[in-house]
Amino acid sequence: MPEIFERVASAPVVPPRLPLVILLTGFTDAGSTVSRAVDYLRDEMDPQPVVVFSNDALLDYRARRPIVTFDQDHLSDFTPPRLELSLAHDALGQPFLLLAGYEPDFAWEAFSELVVRLADEYDVVTMTWVHAIAMPVPHTRAIATTVSGSRHELIQAHSAWKPRTQVPATAGHLLEYRMSEQGFPVAGFVMLVPHYLAETSFPGATIAAFDKIMTATGLVFALDSLREEGRDYLERIGDQIAHNDELAQMIATLERRFDAYMAGEFDQARRGSVDGFVEGELPSADELAAELERFLADRPDDDFHL
Repeated sequence: MPEIFERVASAPVVPPRLPLVILLTGFTDAGSTVSRAVDYLRDEMDPQPVVVFSNDALLDYRARRPIVTFDQDHLSDFTPPRLELSLAHDALGQPFLLLAGYEPDFAWEAFSELVVRLADEYDVVTMTWVHAIAMPVPHTRAIATTVSGSRHELIQAHSAWKPRTQVPATAGHLLEYRMSEQGFPVAGFVMLVPHYLAETSFPGATIAAFDKIMTATGLVFALDSLREEGRDYLERIGDQIAHNDELAQMIATLERRFDAYMAGEFDQARRGSVDGFVEGELPSADELAAELERFLADRPDDDFHL
């Protein structure tokens, strides 16, 4: 098996006691929350790689095929996926470590052991990671989060849903678990994205993810372009709902259930279960998406697509 990483010879010097932010795309990424965050940081922050992870060791190419460019009669470009630990700087010039890219398909234990070792080597002060799942919540409310890890003040302040359940793990979960074992202050934020928007690129979810990262780390990100895109996105959704009574009723039902849940109108057992969100007559994601698609079908000039 090839080595799973390589240090970059021309890498910048990494100062000690930096926050580590982890963004891994893969198993769940409702609303393209994490992938949009990775793209934003790479485009706007120009992170400088310190460690590059080996695709041949960690990636299942047949499950996530790289992109090749076919230019009329020849192949002009091959774009391999990237998984890198980089030094980046926020909008104020504050440095931080960024582990971003695809979630490894293989060698999770070796990968997590290496990340913990690197975190110890660079003496990171905190680890923060985010991922996103689909939930029956309305887009008209602030995106709620579930928070896990060892930073109890963040859990207490920001965790809206505290289930006790077993779910398929991600590499991010394993990193959180191993780093918590080693005593690092860790916070994992799960963004609860409206289920009927989970297959779209939902800017509001990425903005909410950055808000949580900023809260946990003290970093500052200028999100003006994302916020403008998010306002346009919500205006278009609102326009669709305003012209469709059935869709409006479905959203209103979600709002009532969500508001009752957040107001504490459930006993403790129900607040820790999915039933707390979905109890009662709620529309499914397919029903909501179908209504939106039917609305769009009647408006061929509308360039907004789910």
